[in-house]
Amino acid sequence: MDSRLEILIQKENIEKLKQTTVLVVGLGGVGGYVVEALARCFIGTLILVDYDIISLSNINRQIIALQSNIGKLKTEEFKKRIKQINPDCKVITHSIFYNEENKECIFNQKIDFVIDACDCIPSKKILIQECIHRKIPIISSMGTGNKLDPTQFEITDIRKTSYDPIAKRIRKWIKDEKIKEKIPVLYSKEKPKKVKGDKIGSIAFVPSTAGLYIAGYVVNHLISKSQ
Repeated sequence: MDSRLEILIQKENIEKLKQTTVLVVGLGGVGGYVVEALARCFIGTLILVDYDIISLSNINRQIIALQSNIGKLKTEEFKKRIKQINPDCKVITHSIFYNEENKECIFNQKIDFVIDACDCIPSKKILIQECIHRKIPIISSMGTGNKLDPTQFEITDIRKTSYDPIAKRIRKWIKDEKIKEKIPVLYSKEKPKKVKGDKIGSIAFVPSTAGLYIAGYVVNHLISKSQ
């Protein structure tokens, strides 16, 4: 089943990935494609955190969203999907809104990498702080809404970002808290499009590209650690 992957990264690296635990917080347009790619790369354990249910408005961009599963928990739908892709993957789900009160139940085992794909800025801050404290590598996704050009994404330290409203707030927080550690983030250099009203627009190929980019970064990091 993994022969095509073995050609590219060698059997020993596949075995390494099978022994790895990755935490993904947020299973929306970005996080969903992260999970999809990691499952197909034979990550051994996936911890999935998201409180939300699938809605009709998710169908335009979220890989888990179908007409047939509207109203169901994203965590449980992803668990079923992952088992169809890789039955050997251990899937741990937390159908909660990640915050200060419940962070301990998430980090009650060894985690090799954390992916922040949530939308809530306070949750992002808590997650970043927790990973710094526990010395766990993390990558945080900035905004993908109101953008149309998937080629504008790049991964860099938060301090080098621009044109992103979420990144601006995280940069200020990093400065105010005097955090010295590098914080890798994925962000887009594209200026957000101006749209009518308060709702944020989205399109299928932007958050999906971001999610696959992050998954590639994480897998390459885990492989490089094993060499």
